[in-house]
Amino acid sequence: MQRYRQILTVLFKYGFGDLVDALKIEHYLEIGLQLISRKRRGKIETLTRAARARMVLEELGPTFLKMGQILSTRPDLLPVEFMTELSKLQDQVPPIPFSEVEAVIIKDLQNPIEQVFASFDEEPLATASIGQVHRARTLDGKEVVVKIQRPRIHQTIEVDIEIMMHLTGLMEHHLEGWDIQRPTRVVKEFARTLEKELDYTLEAAHIERFSRQFEDESTVYVPQVYRETTTSRVLTMEHISGVKPSRIDRLDNEGFDRRIIARRGLDLIMKQIFIHGFFHADPHPGNIFILPDNIICYIDFGMMGRLDLETRERFANLIMSIVHRNEREATDALIKLTLPENEPDYPVLQKDVAEFMDQHCYRPLKDVELGALLLKILEVATKHHLSIPPDLFLMIKALSTVEGLGLLLDPDLDVVEQATPFMKRIQFDRLHPRRIAEDMSHSGTELFHLLKDIPGEIRAILKLARRGKIKIEFEHRQ
Repeated sequence: MQRYRQILTVLFKYGFGDLVDALKIEHYLEIGLQLISRKRRGKIETLTRAARARMVLEELGPTFLKMGQILSTRPDLLPVEFMTELSKLQDQVPPIPFSEVEAVIIKDLQNPIEQVFASFDEEPLATASIGQVHRARTLDGKEVVVKIQRPRIHQTIEVDIEIMMHLTGLMEHHLEGWDIQRPTRVVKEFARTLEKELDYTLEAAHIERFSRQFEDESTVYVPQVYRETTTSRVLTMEHISGVKPSRIDRLDNEGFDRRIIARRGLDLIMKQIFIHGFFHADPHPGNIFILPDNIICYIDFGMMGRLDLETRERFANLIMSIVHRNEREATDALIKLTLPENEPDYPVLQKDVAEFMDQHCYRPLKDVELGALLLKILEVATKHHLSIPPDLFLMIKALSTVEGLGLLLDPDLDVVEQATPFMKRIQFDRLHPRRIAEDMSHSGTELFHLLKDIPGEIRAILKLARRGKIKIEFEHRQ
């Protein structure tokens, strides 16, 4: 209740009293809203509603910050101006005292810090809402960084998730149209994502899998994980010293080739998406170092995405149909790639896709920004209540981030030209005789099991009918 009161106070502070009133919270909680200050500062009221929403999330701390970062990739839930504003969220918080860092290490590694590390810097290299990073040296002299999770962060997040579930439930009940958007489902997805991010052993597994994917690639370097000093709350990995790709001045002064880096970075994200289906979902400049010989190195693997083969094929179909300006194929690919809440009006959807192509595709391909193009086609999908799978959002955001960084390094980078071979390859692979044989074998097995199960299923239905236990459920929508 104390945390709920704090959240409502912050909402009033930033001018969202109308939202609190619309949700009729006082009907559901034994909380006196009259005790909560509804005063708004004049300066706050001059800001946009989107900017005030960002400030609310920043003030409410880790759980709400992470939620805002996820919402910044959800055009099916938020208007573009809100997504743009939430993408500015700053994950900067004061460091935790070194005594608490030491307590976590002692509890998790079951030894005093001096028996685990030869040296350990008390001042953190970086701080974030969930953990902070310290530089250290192992007993055998290796330079490492150690990520330490904030104490009691689990309890904080659990309470906040409960409150989020209650608020989004009220939104579905009281705000028009939100019963279709189903924000409670988004919170459940978010809770699962955050639970994974709180387990550092999972991040260690991500690093090791990523390393195996690119073990034969000389243009990529993946830091080593030290498993003996890694737990669910402590992650020890190799210290990397390099240049951030956004530091154009340093890259030029130290003799790096920006054009090579841009092409390698784009190739790397394409291989992650289309070949492996396992990709770094947060490749912003702070998570990337450029090493000597223009080698690319990611350093944070907390947020990863996955795309199964079928989704990758459908996504490639969508892009290639857009490139070839085939509106019917693009419409079909978009429907197959998304999850329709209701059956879309196909002629109207095809007309909107055609208008999208008229507006964005009849220009030289080298002038097309792939990330921006994909976000626009997703806006078309959202308009027709076609729900986008979360990992697809993560992939498009990652692709857009790498594209923006690539164009910063090399303004002449032709993203569509470089991406096309990867998409053609995945389309051709689907026609390979071995793949066709595998698909036919799988389909035959599925059909066999279906035919085998049908008599038993019919027998079960008839048995229920004789007992009078057949149920028919109706759901009224809109």
